[in-house]
Amino acid sequence: MNDKVIKSWKEWQVQELEDNDLVKELEHIADNDEEISDRFYRDLEFGTGGLRGVIGAGTNRMNVYTVAKATQGYSNYLKKHKECPAVAIAYDSRIKSEVFARKAAEVFAANGIKVYIYPELMPTPALSFAVRHLKCSGGIVITASHNPAKYNGYKVYGSDGCQITTEAADAILEEINSLDLFQDVKKSIFDDEMTHKRITYITEEVKTKFLDAVSSQSLCGDEIDKSVSIVYTPLNGSGLSCVTQVLEQNGFTNISVVAEQEKPDGNFPTCPYPNPEIKETLELALRDAKKLGSDLLLATDPDCDRVGIAVRDKDDYVLLSGNEVGMLLLDYICKRRIELKTMPEKPVLIKTIVTIDMAKKIADDYGVQVIEVLTGFKFIGEQIGILEANGEEDRYILGFEESYGYLTGGYVRDKDAVDGSLMICEMFAYHKTNGVSLVDRLNELYQKYGYCLNTLHSYTFEGAEGFLKMQSIMQRFRHSPLERLASKRVVDRKDYLTGVDGLPKSDVIKYFLEEDISIVIRPSGTEPKLKVYLSVSAKNQKNAKMIETAIAKELEQLLQ
Repeated sequence: MNDKVIKSWKEWQVQELEDNDLVKELEHIADNDEEISDRFYRDLEFGTGGLRGVIGAGTNRMNVYTVAKATQGYSNYLKKHKECPAVAIAYDSRIKSEVFARKAAEVFAANGIKVYIYPELMPTPALSFAVRHLKCSGGIVITASHNPAKYNGYKVYGSDGCQITTEAADAILEEINSLDLFQDVKKSIFDDEMTHKRITYITEEVKTKFLDAVSSQSLCGDEIDKSVSIVYTPLNGSGLSCVTQVLEQNGFTNISVVAEQEKPDGNFPTCPYPNPEIKETLELALRDAKKLGSDLLLATDPDCDRVGIAVRDKDDYVLLSGNEVGMLLLDYICKRRIELKTMPEKPVLIKTIVTIDMAKKIADDYGVQVIEVLTGFKFIGEQIGILEANGEEDRYILGFEESYGYLTGGYVRDKDAVDGSLMICEMFAYHKTNGVSLVDRLNELYQKYGYCLNTLHSYTFEGAEGFLKMQSIMQRFRHSPLERLASKRVVDRKDYLTGVDGLPKSDVIKYFLEEDISIVIRPSGTEPKLKVYLSVSAKNQKNAKMIETAIAKELEQLLQ
């Protein structure tokens, strides 16, 4: 172990730790240099997404001390930039989420910052809404989104309801780095009388206004048959109350909730990886859908900002990708708004650079402008803010990303699975009323615009060694650019680390191959993974899969 690890390890050993779970963990690893090193070789990285990491003891873990230090840094930043700062706090069902939320509230309050906190777990988009509705200077939500149960996180928001910008993250990080973990964090007690003067629970009225804002996005009238049978699973997360309420108040009442995944449970006992992108996660929901003969399956991740779906197709169920649902929503919203004569002049779609290229073909056909942004829904939120500042917010009709994130209105500035669930149900019911399934409509789109296959390949690199290996791989792609893959010639390359198309600098490389093929390579900002996105256009699905398989195989060899 190096000197930094030893020093930090010894410092933790002499503290009177307030969380007994941390004491037990330190005792358990006392003779294991590798385990000690992994917990102390670095500070948990604070970036534009805030913090995310494994729950446990050490500077490279999510615990009450790393949460408190981050909150003190954020407090210092807010006090320098805001006259009378106030923050909103939300949390999901993850292990220690409520503990971390209360700890953050204590630190904010000790710094004289007004705190609004939800009294129960709530979806991430409800936090974005509360920040704007309560006119807060910022906010945080305690969640690790769709990561496995051992993770938790701390997402930071600005006064616009967006996750913080790169510049703000850098400034907050500077404040955090100036602090001693144990000596420089201001303290208070949540239930103390003085502290309670600065902490206010967010009322039910705010939740109601959030749901009303979601309902305002509805494009369905009484002419649409809403009796469709829906199976819904919140995956033991925070979506149950908001999703079922908004569906029911918009006429979708034939809803069955998966019993084993209904109640909040941060251990996610029936879905170890609570990510609606993964088929195995939906096994129980598919079981119920088959048993009930349901038309549609919805699954939201633990913080309810992503929604995945499956639809009945004859005697089986088809899982649709985030890209496919996004294209269907774009097509439905354009078609329906034109029918209702509510299509704005110069409508705008906002998508990320890794989201399916075919969306632009659909948008062009409907006369919709496409704005492309870096990976991360906060960049979509920023663009909505720019439209609003210019008095053009009504131009925005949809934002989506391939990782199952959708938003149809500017009432929040983050992806919203409550809104996504409602719009998907409406879209499904609209097409069913007209005698068309979503699978049929998707095939019609492919027939009209050409087939496009988008896939994501993730490669895990755990620990200190894995982190360095990811950095090495990205450097290799930069210094030894690809010229050909699977016999397809590279015709262009964009390195977003140098700043491209007016976008912020980001550790992303995108290759453009002949025959309308693209490859994006980037390290995940929230997991120890390198992500590779492939987009392959071809005359049919079979050809696209053959090309994609060949490219993926060669890339995997390069990543070895």
